[in-house]
Amino acid sequence: MGRKGVCCCCAALRPRYKRLVDNIFPEDPKDGLVKADMEKLTFYAVSAPEKLDRIGAYLAERLSRDVVRHRYGYVLIAMEALDQLLMACHSQSIKPFVESFLHMVAKLLESGEPKLQVLGTNSFVKFANIEEDTPSYHRRYDFFVSRFSAMCHSCDHDPEIQKEIRIAGIRGIQGVVRKTVNDELRATIWEPQHMDKIVPSLLFNMQKIEDVDRTGPPSSPTGGEKEENPALLAENCFRELLGRATYGIMNNAVRPVFAHLDHHKLWDPNEFAVSCFKIIMYSIQAQYSHHVIQEILRHLDVCKRDSPRVRAGIIQVLLEAVAIAAKGSIGPAVLEVFNTLLKHLRISVDFELGDRCSSAGSATFSTASKESDERIVQNAIIQTIGFFGSNLPDYQRSEIMMFIMGKVPVFGSTSQSLDTSHLGDLGTRRIQIMLLRSLLMVTSGYKATTITNALPAPFLDPLLSPSLMEDSELRQLVLEILHNLIDRHDNRAKLRGIRIIPDVSDLKIKRDKISRQDVSFMKKHGQQLYRHIYLGCKEEDNVQKNFELLYTSLALTTIELANEEVVIDLIRLAIALQDIAIINEDNLPMFNRCGVMALVAAYLNFLSQMIAVPAFCQHVSKVIETRSLEAPYFLPETIFKDKCNLPISLEKHEKNLFFLTNKIAESLGGSGYSVERLSVPYVPQVTDEDRLSRRKSIVDTVSIQVDILPGNNTEDKVDNTEEITFEALKKAIDNNGLEEQEKEKRRLVIEKFQKAPFEEIAAQCETKANLLHDRLAQILELTIRPPPSPSGTMTVTAGHAHYQSVPVYEMKFPDLCVY
Repeated sequence: MGRKGVCCCCAALRPRYKRLVDNIFPEDPKDGLVKADMEKLTFYAVSAPEKLDRIGAYLAERLSRDVVRHRYGYVLIAMEALDQLLMACHSQSIKPFVESFLHMVAKLLESGEPKLQVLGTNSFVKFANIEEDTPSYHRRYDFFVSRFSAMCHSCDHDPEIQKEIRIAGIRGIQGVVRKTVNDELRATIWEPQHMDKIVPSLLFNMQKIEDVDRTGPPSSPTGGEKEENPALLAENCFRELLGRATYGIMNNAVRPVFAHLDHHKLWDPNEFAVSCFKIIMYSIQAQYSHHVIQEILRHLDVCKRDSPRVRAGIIQVLLEAVAIAAKGSIGPAVLEVFNTLLKHLRISVDFELGDRCSSAGSATFSTASKESDERIVQNAIIQTIGFFGSNLPDYQRSEIMMFIMGKVPVFGSTSQSLDTSHLGDLGTRRIQIMLLRSLLMVTSGYKATTITNALPAPFLDPLLSPSLMEDSELRQLVLEILHNLIDRHDNRAKLRGIRIIPDVSDLKIKRDKISRQDVSFMKKHGQQLYRHIYLGCKEEDNVQKNFELLYTSLALTTIELANEEVVIDLIRLAIALQDIAIINEDNLPMFNRCGVMALVAAYLNFLSQMIAVPAFCQHVSKVIETRSLEAPYFLPETIFKDKCNLPISLEKHEKNLFFLTNKIAESLGGSGYSVERLSVPYVPQVTDEDRLSRRKSIVDTVSIQVDILPGNNTEDKVDNTEEITFEALKKAIDNNGLEEQEKEKRRLVIEKFQKAPFEEIAAQCETKANLLHDRLAQILELTIRPPPSPSGTMTVTAGHAHYQSVPVYEMKFPDLCVY
């Protein structure tokens, strides 16, 4: 009886908060929390908030003891009591209580019992949803980030337990993110050491997702589906994390994605990588999209030595990111994006040619496979450049067109920015083709108000230079780019394929009145366009596609840029093309000659119906009808068939098979056209582009031989005595014919200067001046050379002086100096 009294006295001496805490625990833990006593404890905590820290410390002490003794029923009761106290108390004194609460949660997470880990996670999630009145400046969540990330990678043998722990880990990370983002010290969670744990943990669970298509904007799945699917829960957590990222911390959230994809080798195949970055681009704020694109480019630079498949996977991800960002904010570093892509394009070509050279003579399957992989990389780069450029505003797109055009290497020119000197001719050609393909995609859909904006002189000149290359594919790309820029009313699809159109009105061609700016453009650059079409028809390697594109070029020029003066110039050009096939000064194959004739027929048929002059239409129709009966190989429907019987020669054909200048002049003259210039044959202007295109220019074909004779040495002079022959006597007697020929030449020259356009006359005069200048330069180069010196000759190259010495035994001395 005395002992019992002593116990009662000791219990009465215990602090009230301890007695209240002890009373909430029943004798049998299966009975659960004693609600009546819990209400008393809650009322006491609310009434005396200064006791909260002691209540929390005592609860933590009991919970730690119960965890060690594996009395998990009492652990559940303690955590339930803590949760209720947290929800009920919102005062300044809750801060010390929270520390005890977090300490208890950490104890549960450290235990090896899955149920306790899940219990601790649930309590932490409830705590994360509570908004505190004042921020906590000393509280950190490093342990919870590490522990929840480890739970996301649970590998328990029981699949159900594994799934449960992983879901708990993901929900814990989500709670940490929500708690820290709402806190004023939210910058702590975005530190790299935390992001390097959080992001890979979420991605690891997202890899298990079954529905690969869940990459668009966030959907709204049911609550049960969220809780039961770790992959879906991780994806939603990842979206929430990225949606809260701001300007300065965006890179910290994105860079761990690259590390995860590299570590798990998820770039090849890259389906998961593409889905990840689609989620990223849809989740972040639109104005931060350019940060992600720059990070992808940076990682591409880091992986430039990796396998082609890996680089192709990264570029494919970049394409998907650009496709989403193009409608929003791409950022100021647009040229940097294109410059990086072009650099990797050159690197890919370098790898491809290097592998080909190293395996020369031993064609293996692996080498061929690697070359095909490099082609995949190159095509991905081209597709990305084209898609990126085509989605830019017009003012930026014109800058990108100039930028890409400036990167196209031109033979004989050292001004290009893209260095291909070490790639050789084959590599340079590959770079040219791929850059032009990129430019073709960039110009697709570009609609300029005036042709001057679409084809400024600094862009037009380098663009037309490749059209003189002896490569049919290059010329095709240039013509297609021209079509994109000239065609402002989407008529090209209606003109596809070279053919004789019975009624052009059925095509429903769209056109506007020619503007003053377009007229001015044709006066300045029309001769340049005509020249490239003319020279393009003279190439021996032309195929059907080349003729089709040349026909489309003439037709689009007629639709978009032709006034009466341009119509006359185009007819002169067509007659000149017909003369190419008839006279055949360039020794073209018979297929090419018939192809040119078919091109002229198709174009004049189109032009005659566009200007709607009945007499002109009648003449063209008559010639076409005659050809269909007597020479069908002069028509496109016949010559471009697989099996077409070609004629042996064109010299025996009658004039009724050709389009005649006098007939055209008569038909157009009656309709008010100024036809005086039709009598002047079209002659293309010659510029410096021939030298830059590896085509033999006119200067190169002239052989200059100069004999330098001393002025005072008359003994070596040879008497030029005229040899008297029968032909010479005949020519001396028949002077009338020569005089008539001279008069005719003078008349043609006078008529040409009176009727030919000023631009053509100026171009021909400039051509003669250039020829004279080139001949003088060659003469001076042959004659004015410094004498050799054993001490060396100084030459200046790229601003640096070099001395080239000549050995004495190689020098040539005059005879008087040799003894």
